[in-house]
Amino acid sequence: MALDMTPEQKAIGRANFQRAVGKLAEAPTVGEGVTRRRFMQGLVAAGATMPVAAAAYFGYSNSAFTGRPVKAALIGAGDEGGVLVGEHNPAYLEFVAFSDIRPSNFRERIFKAEPAPSPRRGFNFHYGNNARDIIRHHVDYREILSNPDIEAVVIALPLHLHAKVAMEAMDAGKHVLCEKLMAWNITQCKAMIRKAEETNRILSIGHQRHYSMLYAHATAVIKSGVLGDVTHIRALWHRNNARPVMDGNQPKTERMGNGRIPVYRDSWRKDVTSEDKEFLRGRDLRQFGYKDINELVRWRLFRRTGGGLMAELGSHQLDACSIFLGKVRPIAVTAVGGKNFYQDEREVEDSVFCTFEFPAPGYDANRPNYDRDRHAFNQRKVVTVTYSSINTNSFEPYGECVMGSEGTLVLEGEQNVMLWGGGGRSTAVTVTTGGGRRPAIDSSASTDGPGERQAAASGQNALGHGPPSRGYREEMEHFAYCIRMRDQGMERDRADLKPRCGGEAAMADAIIALTANQAIRRQQRIEFQNAWFDPRSAEVPDSDMVEERL
Repeated sequence: MALDMTPEQKAIGRANFQRAVGKLAEAPTVGEGVTRRRFMQGLVAAGATMPVAAAAYFGYSNSAFTGRPVKAALIGAGDEGGVLVGEHNPAYLEFVAFSDIRPSNFRERIFKAEPAPSPRRGFNFHYGNNARDIIRHHVDYREILSNPDIEAVVIALPLHLHAKVAMEAMDAGKHVLCEKLMAWNITQCKAMIRKAEETNRILSIGHQRHYSMLYAHATAVIKSGVLGDVTHIRALWHRNNARPVMDGNQPKTERMGNGRIPVYRDSWRKDVTSEDKEFLRGRDLRQFGYKDINELVRWRLFRRTGGGLMAELGSHQLDACSIFLGKVRPIAVTAVGGKNFYQDEREVEDSVFCTFEFPAPGYDANRPNYDRDRHAFNQRKVVTVTYSSINTNSFEPYGECVMGSEGTLVLEGEQNVMLWGGGGRSTAVTVTTGGGRRPAIDSSASTDGPGERQAAASGQNALGHGPPSRGYREEMEHFAYCIRMRDQGMERDRADLKPRCGGEAAMADAIIALTANQAIRRQQRIEFQNAWFDPRSAEVPDSDMVEERL
């Protein structure tokens, strides 16, 4: 995120953040009305010796289960389905069936662990080497929906099938955890929300940062006011997984149009395996939602089936930026993007750059940015958020950089958080609290005394030990908890019995991502409209995105 940071500066930034978390845990409030209990859920005090339990932090526990995990099925056993299987907790959510139409997924891959550090550990990791004998495979997901013993489904299908399968599942009486992006267009998002209300089913969408304790603590630090007035957030996710396919010593080429192009493989343009070709030969793939096997395997490349970089990557990070800012709705977006590298059949961009305007506290929607009469700028209270995703260069790690008038906070790769004050990246800082004022960064105080060491220890305990969870496990646990508590007659309107990323929250994330796509393709600045965020309104930002019937 910052190209010239040394390892020592990163270490200082991590220690600064730990001290800030510890100090805020000790304070009676952490600003902006965020109470100590809300920040630490009553579990962290100075000198605490145990890390905060994610379950208690997010308001659930396994006491609701007593040996009765939710019986669930996985629909879609590909890349993301494998991550969810690897991260799930069978004490909460027990998979008894799964569906996939590709033998390259269902015969071996979904059962066996991939080499570390891959999170795809397979069914065998959780259920033993006889997992394939107890977890039934179905080619057609509709057989799963007709099974009355299955209470919930986890959907990890290509984007264009999210709404269709989720609504069929809810009609069949199943609770639904669907991977992000919520749906292919906003009309589908609104239909999913209404379906959940009609069927009284729980609908949760897999934006896992809502369940990341690392992001939760970073958000609490930002909301405390420690950074001062936040004016800019820079987010990026750059990758370089393109590799030429070689034919001996020469790059392989393939026919495209009237000529030949170099053949590249990446995580979106995968090889079509011979076992998939053989198994699916002669089958009508239209009944499963695909034109042909190429669209099935490489669905992210096409507008009919995928949503491009903003849906697959940008939605994660714009969701995080929105959380940092209090889930306020953006004002407008300007964006550029295109297919600047690949020459293959993909219809989506391989690079995007977006600039969002978000309202800051005190934002005046009626005040123009520039006063033409005075020939001067007005103070308009806007937070500028930039996002870039480049598919051919991974020079910087992915993450978010939150910049305020008094400090900077960087989240790097969902693993590290670093904090610095205005004195630069080599300055150790602490946080002062009390006196009726908001917490503030103090770079003059010594950080060597026992009090600061205790605060740092408290902050580290709040963050936990070992690699931070990315939130997949916690989102599935809380999903199961909401189901079981509903079973026990608890009120469905209780805040702790609703997913942290339910239908309306996820639709807002989809609106942000898909409106950026519209800005790229229309080559114009687009202002967000309140009606888009209302599930009862027919107004949407992408009315031209109409589902193509096969």
